[in-house]
Amino acid sequence: VTLAIFYHIKNRDSDRSLDIFDEKSHPLTREEVPDDYYKHDPDHKHIYRFVRTLFSAAQLTAECAIVTLVYLERLLTYAEIDICPSNWKRIVLGAILLASKVWDDQAVWNVDYCQILKDITVEDMNEMERHFLELLQFNINVPASVYAKYYFDLRSLADDNNLSFLLEPLSKERAQKLEAISRLCEDKYKDLSKAAMRRSFSADNLVGIRRSNAILS
Repeated sequence: VTLAIFYHIKNRDSDRSLDIFDEKSHPLTREEVPDDYYKHDPDHKHIYRFVRTLFSAAQLTAECAIVTLVYLERLLTYAEIDICPSNWKRIVLGAILLASKVWDDQAVWNVDYCQILKDITVEDMNEMERHFLELLQFNINVPASVYAKYYFDLRSLADDNNLSFLLEPLSKERAQKLEAISRLCEDKYKDLSKAAMRRSFSADNLVGIRRSNAILS
C-alpha cells in the first residue's frame, strides 16, 4: 500500500492541492516545516515508517490498509487533486481515519490519533475528516469487488518489486461484512451531515452506531 502511495506521488503530473491537507498550513508536529517542503518527494521508506507508526499504535489490520488506499484514490479522483510532498501525510492520515472507523474491528477515535501524533489537536483532526468526507461526497461504500481488485493489484505490485505480500484474499464472510458496514456508515454519514455541518461533527459519531447496527444478509 505504501509503495502504491509512493508511485502516486512520484508519477503525478501536477501539484494540485487544498489548504486543509497542506502541512505548512496545518502542521502535524511542532517542528518548523522547511520553506522548500513542497519540492522534495518522500522516499518509500519515509512513507512506510509514517504509515507503520499509525497502524502499529492503533493496532489496525492489513485489510484496513487496503481500504485506506481505496479512500485515498477516491479522494484524488473526486476532489481533482494530487498527492504530493506538501500534502501526502495529511491525505494519508485522513484516509486512515476513515478506514479505521468504517472497517476495523477495534474502534479508533480521533483523540486516539492525537495521542499518537501528539502535536495535532482533535479540532484539526475533526475538521480534516469532515472535509475528507465532503470531498468524497460521503461515498465510503467499498463493494467486495472493489476490495478484490485492489487486493490483486497490490499483490501484483508487490511481486513486481520483490516484496512479500502476506495478506490472504478476503473471505466471503469478511467481504459481506465490509460491504454491509460501509453501506451502513455511508447512510449514517449522510444523515448526520444534514444536521451536523457544525465544527464538532466527525466520524467518531458513527463508531457506536455501526457496531450495533451492521446486519449481514
